[in-house]
Amino acid sequence: MTLRTGLEHLESAQELGAVLKKHENVMVCCGRMGPMCIPVYGIMERLRDSYTHVAFRDMDYDGPGSDRIAGLPECASFMGLPMTVYFRNGEVVAATSSIQTAEQVTGILDEKFGPPPEAG
Repeated sequence: MTLRTGLEHLESAQELGAVLKKHENVMVCCGRMGPMCIPVYGIMERLRDSYTHVAFRDMDYDGPGSDRIAGLPECASFMGLPMTVYFRNGEVVAATSSIQTAEQVTGILDEKFGPPPEAG
């Protein structure tokens, strides 16, 4: 099942691998269409136009390939959804679980990938 978001979807571990090879900075939110996940998808949708140096993707937690996210050591202790993972050059640089605020997400984006490029 594809998530009903405005984000680009990852349907498999192979697609995740391709995105990680193509983009230096990647944020993947792996979840369901539930109350803890939907706000994070919305934050990502709002931020993607300003954080043009980050590839924003979602992945269905119940879909094929999601074990690539859930199986990461950084996600091993997570008990809730979504699992949001930030990759730089294919390596995990941050991971969070459960609902996040826009301030929490932008804090991680700014720290790990740098602030949005200047408009201009």
